Amino acid sequence: MKVLFDCRYVVRTGHHDGISRYSARLVEALGRRMPVEMLISDERQLEKLPDLAWHLITSETSLREPWIARQLNPLEPDVVFSPLQTIGSSGRRYGLVITLHDLIYHRHRTPPKNLPWYIRAGWWAYHLTFIPQRRVLNQPDEVVTVSETTKALIAEHRLTRRPVTVVYNAGDPLEANPPQRTPPKTRRLVYIGSFMPYKNVETLARAMHELPGYRLHLLSRVTPADRIRLAALAPADVLEFHNGVSDDEYAELLEGAHALVTASRDEGFGIPLVEAMGVGTPIVVSDIPIFHEIGGAAGLYAAPMDPAAFAASIRSLEDPKVWSSRSAAAREQSLAFTWERSADVLYEVLRRVASKPRPEDADVE
Repeated sequence: MKVLFDCRYVVRTGHHDGISRYSARLVEALGRRMPVEMLISDERQLEKLPDLAWHLITSETSLREPWIARQLNPLEPDVVFSPLQTIGSSGRRYGLVITLHDLIYHRHRTPPKNLPWYIRAGWWAYHLTFIPQRRVLNQPDEVVTVSETTKALIAEHRLTRRPVTVVYNAGDPLEANPPQRTPPKTRRLVYIGSFMPYKNVETLARAMHELPGYRLHLLSRVTPADRIRLAALAPADVLEFHNGVSDDEYAELLEGAHALVTASRDEGFGIPLVEAMGVGTPIVVSDIPIFHEIGGAAGLYAAPMDPAAFAASIRSLEDPKVWSSRSAAAREQSLAFTWERSADVLYEVLRRVASKPRPEDADVE
């Protein structure tokens, strides 16, 4: 079975974003199970990828993307896996599995700012209705998504007739038997994520009025306008804007935190929750279905728009027994999300698709 794994969404420089990490960690784990060949669009991506065979093809944002099969057919794959749903499928002569991470942009249509203007315009138009999504999700042989929550939404909106399988996202590998955490001496709260409206960081800033002695560390890059706006919502000098952190800095901040917090109103997954739980840091998060799926009984949940509820949940962790209990439960819950488990599931999907007979030159409908 010849498998091509689309790694073109791996970042060229800097730190992994969500799609980049999903691609890099999953192809690494899959490569331990079977021969895999990677598709890249820039050789700098190889610095963040495992030592596997690779092919250089056009960028995922190229205007040639709808006809990418012209470049892939000569490689004679049995199946191609894409960590997004945007890979072209016209004229393919191989099995195809694509990934839909979430439906957030159907509800929050602001596109990522790092895309070319024409991609941003198309992105916005694409998410106005579910019709284009249905067209895309009926082109592959099977569809992968990263949570049962999103799988249920796919079914609710009747987005595809293809089989849908959950291949969970995960955090980076952790030490096998980490030492048991003790309650931290500081009242450090950690948030990592964007400052887009649906992330609802405003609730966290407002909650700080009811959390004297606490400090909220906002780790991601932030615009001056967002910094000023959020600082105006909180008491003076309780928000610490890091404007980006290294992996080592992130680990140090997370491992010493009182809690990881997020008031997001919508998510497709939530890697920071898994990362926090993996090091025994309790999570205080929005009361939304996806966070219940990830956090389970380990999480503390509050209504996204209720700063007082967030503050009360955070304060409940001041009891050392409660903190220690939540920390232990968090470690246990994190074990449900590993790249090895996800690679096992994806392997079976790819094997199933590769075994299907297909026409030599017809497009799949």
